[in-house]
Amino acid sequence: MARTTKNSPPHTPPTVVLLVRHGQTPTTGKLLPGRAPGLHLADAGVQQAQRAAERIAQLTKVDAIYASPLERARETAAPIAAARGLKVKIDKGLLECEFGDWTGAELKNLMKLPEWNTVQRAPSTFTFPGGESFTAMQTRIVSALDRLRAAHPGGTIVCISHADPIKAAVAHAMGTHIDLFQRIVISTCSVSAIAYGMGAPVVLTVNSTGGSLAELRPS
Repeated sequence: MARTTKNSPPHTPPTVVLLVRHGQTPTTGKLLPGRAPGLHLADAGVQQAQRAAERIAQLTKVDAIYASPLERARETAAPIAAARGLKVKIDKGLLECEFGDWTGAELKNLMKLPEWNTVQRAPSTFTFPGGESFTAMQTRIVSALDRLRAAHPGGTIVCISHADPIKAAVAHAMGTHIDLFQRIVISTCSVSAIAYGMGAPVVLTVNSTGGSLAELRPS
């Protein structure tokens, strides 16, 4: 057990950040919706959000719930917040990647483009035409999480975001290069948890879609 002396600052427990991907939508796995407005959860996504809320409700405490401004993220956050008696706080740092000219395109068509291989194998070198680069996206999401966790030292917060930003945040916490982040799977309404303390981040779970979250803590 850590001891505090007169000359040492008091020990603050790590802040645990739960990263939740929004629930399934009618376009999941078909289109690249990006930041286009008007995309809502499908019925299956509503059910997924409710199950996520039930899992997160089992935690001893949750200090705040943040969400991307997009409808699908806010709709996922709503039952989670209701179960905890909290209000959803909107944060633009949790937004989906800006896909620019690719927004709304069918994935089956994008996969035929020569640039698709770069997206999958060397994403650090790619910027979406008229949009954001993967490295900029990672910097944005990591900076947002740093800011949000700093507001809740020793607490637990929930951040509802999107697959690519969550993958980028997990990769950063693991010390994994962004060129390898596509190897991480983040399913709809999955929970990934990272503990941020005085040292390096500790990844507690990735892409958790079932079971209890009550025992999440650094070993």
